[in-house]
Amino acid sequence: MSTIPRGIRNNNPGNIDRNATKWQGMAADQSDDPRFVVFTEPKWGLRALAKVLLTYYRTHKLDTPMAIVDRWAPPVENDTLAYAGQVAKALGVARGERIDVENPAVLAPLVKAIVQHENGQQPYPDDLIVEAVRLALE
Repeated sequence: MSTIPRGIRNNNPGNIDRNATKWQGMAADQSDDPRFVVFTEPKWGLRALAKVLLTYYRTHKLDTPMAIVDRWAPPVENDTLAYAGQVAKALGVARGERIDVENPAVLAPLVKAIVQHENGQQPYPDDLIVEAVRLALE
């Protein structure tokens, strides 16, 4: 068994579940993981993470760390309160404070905080996160 976290190994640091969505950069062979999407490179997994967060904000009107994390990591599988607290701390806001997810200066650290929590590490350089956020906002 690899010591590299699953999300990092799959180039899917948000641990996005596989569904009918055909993500840009999704690996043709998805057999490496029975549950989560496998991407060809980290850029695409980070972009997908940012895209999901933008959908939460734009479509579902989720605009606080608590609301976002409650949907991203439901309490049935996660300590959502602690997770939202870590995300809020990384953003310098309260769990219930409204944030502008469409602002790259907010979305990039939000992505980084989720990567950190999902994987126990955040190994990606800032320029890669910024590029993925830019691609998601296009």
